[in-house]
Amino acid sequence: MTISDRRRLPSILVTIGMAATVGGALAFEHIGGYIPCALCLMQRTPYYWGIPIGILAVVSSVVKLPVRLTRFLLAVIAILMLVGAGIGIYHAGVEWHFWEGPATCATTAQGVSSNVGDLLGDLDSKHGPSCTDAALRVLGLSFAGWNVIASVILAGIAVRGAGKR
Repeated sequence: MTISDRRRLPSILVTIGMAATVGGALAFEHIGGYIPCALCLMQRTPYYWGIPIGILAVVSSVVKLPVRLTRFLLAVIAILMLVGAGIGIYHAGVEWHFWEGPATCATTAQGVSSNVGDLLGDLDSKHGPSCTDAALRVLGLSFAGWNVIASVILAGIAVRGAGKR
């Protein structure tokens, strides 16, 4: 097994894992009807950056580009996932009322009026749900808590792939 072959599996796993995690969040939003708050949307950003970088890491290992490139890309993904875990910890702390959330988190979500003349006013006055209320808890963890677990696991896979000699 060549060095680039040993990086291929972590590159594939972490890329599929990131796509599945953010895909699950999008499914809960668009199929399940869960409206994300501002912090929920912020937690997706590392995935939106990480997935294309993961695809580059897979391509890099498949076409046998320099191993340093694949290692670098996996290290960037690890950093992104750790940032995502940090945002998730912050969000979970806001949900558990350990600390205050950002001022951009609203307290209610209301519908947009059907009057076209008021559309711009509605866009300025309507906000998503509060960041302090978990929309759903599974096994005691909110979406933010599960994101922390997913992000740490994905960061671990990326670190392991980046560090293999």
